[in-house]
Order: sequence, then structure tokens, then C-alpha cells
Amino acid sequence: MITVIPLPGSPTLTRYPLAEVVCGTCRRVQLDHVVEDEATLTDYAYFSSFSESWLDHAARYAAAMREHLSLGAQSFVVEIASNDGNLLRNFVAAGIPCLGVEPAANVAASAVAAGVPTKVCFFGRDAARDIVGRRGHAGLVIVNNGPAHVPGVKDFAAGLAQLAGPRGVVTIEAPHLLAFVDSVQFDTIYHEHYAYWSLYAIEHLLRAQGLRVFDVEELATHGRSLRYFATAD
Repeated sequence: MITVIPLPGSPTLTRYPLAEVVCGTCRRVQLDHVVEDEATLTDYAYFSSFSESWLDHAARYAAAMREHLSLGAQSFVVEIASNDGNLLRNFVAAGIPCLGVEPAANVAASAVAAGVPTKVCFFGRDAARDIVGRRGHAGLVIVNNGPAHVPGVKDFAAGLAQLAGPRGVVTIEAPHLLAFVDSVQFDTIYHEHYAYWSLYAIEHLLRAQGLRVFDVEELATHGRSLRYFATAD
């Protein structure tokens, strides 16, 4: 039930249900009510470069990917939900062509000002098709803490597969569902977080789009996260 709460002298506030359910097929944990408000993501208040620890995390990741995937001037790296470009700046500094995809125009403007090319849109099949048509497939597709914010995950995953093509690598970081339960991280449950992910659920989602998870790393970020590595079957 949705309840409208009038407060004297202030705008009407709306209360939405906030309960978690589990899919019996893919075991994804998700909210049972989706609040679709694009305004919260098109004019966003969070800039990830405010966190020094996150900047260090991003720099270490970029260095590792450059080494492991032999990325260079002929490569192409795309980050989905790239925020203010804090991660991609490392690739720009290394002379590696890259592109950010960010729905929040105000945040994307900061990335562009910092020298990070950024496409302002929500990501899915259509956005992936446009990028591939203009730039070709990406050797590395990055998604950090994006899956929790996406209600249309099938279209999102299909876009990842299309963008990576037959040889690209997709890396996804997401808070680990097991840590979420073990540590009783109830403060991470809010309407902007639509879903909470486990390895099983991520594998189920990606497999349906022809992507295979071939490696997983455990991270200390966001109360313990997993980094998934996937590529085409």
C-alpha cells in the first residue's frame, strides 16, 4: 500500500513499501515494489570522487586491468554508470581510449570537464548498439555497483553482452548478498537499490545473455563485495 503523508507547511510526501522478496528461479533478492523516478538519477547528488578510499580502489583496479588484459592505445574501455569519471581518468591518463555511460547529466558534466568522454543516457540494448556502431566492441566493460540500481536487468545484461561482443571482458562489482545477510546490513535497503546480488543470481542473469562468469574476486568495499569477470561463451 502507498500512503500519502501531508505535513503542515511542506510538500506532500509519499510513503512507499519497502520489503525484500526472493525469486524462486534465479534466487535474486529484490524489492517487491519499484519506485520509478528517473529524476533521482538524471540529477544526482552523489559524486564518487569524494571518497579517497574509492579513488585508491579505482586506481588499483585500472592498473590491474591494464596489465592483465594488455590494454593500450588500440583498446577501448567502457564504464557503465561512470559517475564523475573517477575510474576512467586512470585509463585516460594511460592513453587508453574510453567512454563513460552516465544517466545523470550534472555528474557526467564533471567527467567531461575532467577529460573523460561521457555518453549521457540510461544503459541497455539500444545504448550498446549505438556505441558499437560508432566505436566498435569494447575490450573491457566495467560496471561498479550498478546492478543494484537497475530495475530492467535483462535489457541491461543484454547490453553488456552486445557491447563486449565475442572477445571483450565484462567486470561487475556488487555488494555480496551473503555479507549483507551475515552483517545485517539493513541500512543498505532503500528504494534506489532494487536488487541484492549473489554469485548464483549474477550467473543466472548473465548466462541468459550468453555471458559466462569465469572468475570472482572478494573485495572489502561496501561491506564486502564480489567482482565478477565474464565473457562470451
